[in-house]
Amino acid sequence: QVQLVESGGGLVQTGGSLRLFCAHSGRTFNVNAMGWFRQAPGKEREFVATISRNGDDRDYADSVKDRFTISRDNAKNTLYLQMNSLKPEDTAVYYCASREAYVGSRLAPDYSYWGQGTQVTVSS
Repeated sequence: QVQLVESGGGLVQTGGSLRLFCAHSGRTFNVNAMGWFRQAPGKEREFVATISRNGDDRDYADSVKDRFTISRDNAKNTLYLQMNSLKPEDTAVYYCASREAYVGSRLAPDYSYWGQGTQVTVSS
């Protein structure tokens, strides 16, 4: 059974930074692609970033490219999302997700496991 637990969210001012963490339990972290998604109030869940099994392939939504960085440490079973130059429109609940494949996907249904989410609020 895979469990994902996000942490690192919080309240930050515009232009600030946060680093999100996703702890993965289970034996499959180093064989699964991972992704970050977010959902703002009243909006659908949207893709943020994804990383392949060994970290050699990464993909970002246009809205976060050059501001966010996804990374992973397979030895620690941990996924990261470094968020810089935060904007109020980045306010959302952020979810990590695990996909049983080598490369990630921008589509939420392609992921088998999800965390409970961590709230990120960016004040203007």
